[in-house]
Amino acid sequence: MAKLYVGNLPFAVTDDSLNQFFVSQGFDVQSARVVRDMGTGRSRGFGFVELGPNDDAARAISQLNGASLEGRALQVNEARPQAPRSDGGNRGSFDRGGGRGRHGGSGGRGGGGRGGDRGDRGGDRDRGGYGGGRGRS
Repeated sequence: MAKLYVGNLPFAVTDDSLNQFFVSQGFDVQSARVVRDMGTGRSRGFGFVELGPNDDAARAISQLNGASLEGRALQVNEARPQAPRSDGGNRGSFDRGGGRGRHGGSGGRGGGGRGGDRGDRGGDRDRGGYGGGRGRS
């Protein structure tokens, strides 16, 4: 069974419509899934299609890469294996950890909070950045 990556999908495409598109092009589809944002439920603009055991992935790629679906040129490639996640599901987002940051402080993205080593900038208040840390009182 071959698994294909399908990119540049219109946001209105559903699992069923992606499945139907491949079936209408003459392929035996085992599964079709549009990847959605976990917070909003909106399509992320790509998905995966698993072809049946007798379908040739190379034929699907050559036939459908660049094909138009609802006015958008699809990008179809062989799917790469998903990389294992070792960070507990953080998904590579910004540094959220404490630590002292770059300028002393208590938060991600270069510190925040009050005090600490402020270099030659002086003052006791954080003046921008993403800081975090303690709020003003």
